[in-house]
Amino acid sequence: MERTTVRISPEDIARQREFCEKIQERLSAQNKEYLAFVDTYGCQQNEADSERIRGYLRDMGYGFTQDENAADVIVINTCAIREHAEDRVLGNVGALVHSKRRHPGQVICLCGCMAQEPQVAEKIRESYRHVDIVFGPHALWRFPELLYRVLTRRGRIFENAEEPGSIAEGIPVVRQGDVKAWVSIMYGCNNFCTYCIVPYVRGRERSRLPEDVLAEVRELVAQGYKDITLLGQNVNSYGKDLGLEMDFADLLEQINDIPGEFLIRFMTSHPKDASQKLFEVMGRCGKIAPVFHLPVQAGNDRVLKAMNRHYDRAAYLDKVKRLREQVPDVVITSDIIVGFPGETTPEFEETLSLIEEVRFDALFTFIFSPRVGTPAAKMEDPMPMAEKKANFQRLVDAQNAISAEKHAAYIGKTLRCLVDGVCQEEGYALTARTPGNRLVRVVEGDESLIGTFREVKITGANTWSLWGELAQA
Repeated sequence: MERTTVRISPEDIARQREFCEKIQERLSAQNKEYLAFVDTYGCQQNEADSERIRGYLRDMGYGFTQDENAADVIVINTCAIREHAEDRVLGNVGALVHSKRRHPGQVICLCGCMAQEPQVAEKIRESYRHVDIVFGPHALWRFPELLYRVLTRRGRIFENAEEPGSIAEGIPVVRQGDVKAWVSIMYGCNNFCTYCIVPYVRGRERSRLPEDVLAEVRELVAQGYKDITLLGQNVNSYGKDLGLEMDFADLLEQINDIPGEFLIRFMTSHPKDASQKLFEVMGRCGKIAPVFHLPVQAGNDRVLKAMNRHYDRAAYLDKVKRLREQVPDVVITSDIIVGFPGETTPEFEETLSLIEEVRFDALFTFIFSPRVGTPAAKMEDPMPMAEKKANFQRLVDAQNAISAEKHAAYIGKTLRCLVDGVCQEEGYALTARTPGNRLVRVVEGDESLIGTFREVKITGANTWSLWGELAQA
């Protein structure tokens, strides 16, 4: 596949704004409120994409609803990482046929990673004829044009041709909330792990220019955002395609230098590219949150090689050691795949032993899900599902015990936390996050504290979260 990054011109984005204006003119002439429903599945990158879709929809004149029956436009932004997620999306898309019958003028759009998969697009074409627009991540910047075509000409549109991907600046954004914000710094992936569909649906790695990233962060800080997460399939590869003397660690340092009170987070990192320079920058920059999501996937070298991960167990453990030397209080989380094709239970037990050695604060755990089009989907997989599920439960039990122990160690400590919302659980007033992104349920306090940093004394803990009270000044 072609590797050259395509940067969408300001003129092309301006043309999409013109389509927004044309749609707004059509809607305003009808003397009624038009509503849109954007439903998002999957990762934070999908959330960030949906914020841009909402930005376009707002500029077209749509309001927003969470009721698909009230919506004039429905956009379902999808994830293709696991089969179960795809099945759930298709079930929900199928159910929308009833909404469309009640509201024949309703426009239904399927976008995101699933839409980029040829077999999914064909299934939608043949079996889900109530879906009007299907477009992959590469065509998101052209959403106004696609919607205008459907509104004015009817017919169905499929925009999911294979391409390396592009960078489009200047798309409007409607963010969810005013405390936390996502900032995409790059798109796509070059790693081609044998189980992963991402490089095939999101294209090759391409980095935004540093001045564009810095400008967006400065604007967010000026607007009062306190928790800013930098996004990429592999943020550690940032800048490699730009030909500039700037890497991810340099970008972090420049963001840290922006005046204001805020935290910087990032995800996701590939262990092979997590550098000593990055660890050192984290250690000396006070605005970079002491949390690192470092997916290991497996603890056995043969399985890691079959996954095409480009590191072994020893190299991963060495990175963890050096990270903790630079950031002693770092919270480390990870991903684990159980039951990769060919994995034996003794090999799985090496993953268990790695868990005990690293002692992650939390894990995201999955049983292997074959994705059509990836090498792993064709590998022999003799282990029975019952054995995979038993191993998965052993992993969960081991990590839950570690997480509970780590959380119990917070009790009695007072931490500077970011108050980020109202707690829906009875007996608690607010939610907050520690610098390491641990959830804290706070007993008292009113909504005026949301978006502020407060000292919180931790009074209790369980496997998944902490609870506490505002410390006395």
